[in-house]
Amino acid sequence: MPTRNMKTTIAKVGEVQQRWYVVDAANQTLGRFANRIAVILMGKHKPIYTPNVDTGDFVVVLNAGKIRVTGKKRQTKEYEWYTGYHAGRHVYTFEEMMAKHPTKPVEEAIRLMLPKTRLGRAMFSKLKVYAGTEHPHQAQNPEPLKLAVR
Repeated sequence: MPTRNMKTTIAKVGEVQQRWYVVDAANQTLGRFANRIAVILMGKHKPIYTPNVDTGDFVVVLNAGKIRVTGKKRQTKEYEWYTGYHAGRHVYTFEEMMAKHPTKPVEEAIRLMLPKTRLGRAMFSKLKVYAGTEHPHQAQNPEPLKLAVR
């Protein structure tokens, strides 16, 4: 019986080529958009994906202030955190959060789709979110990434 030379490639930390992408979030649905970006940050779109190595790419998100949500989420979706002090609970609706910090809903949606480990925090640090169309990452020559609108 002939033997096949089938080898599994495992990515090493120093060997991974990381690219830069720029994505426009205008008129994208928040959850679907966040899922696609999380896949790119984790590197699951690459054939060399290895779960314990950061194989993902850098992503620059523009127009985060123009992201949309469906249904009544604009008024009912809440962002909550606790400061640690008595009565230190803060709750903002999606609408209030977009008025104060337009990049936070996109960042939170993507962060919660990444692993909750040191590796996940490293992946999240490769995400750059901006409310407008300008960004300071021109030197990295980010490639435009077109995401399908559903």
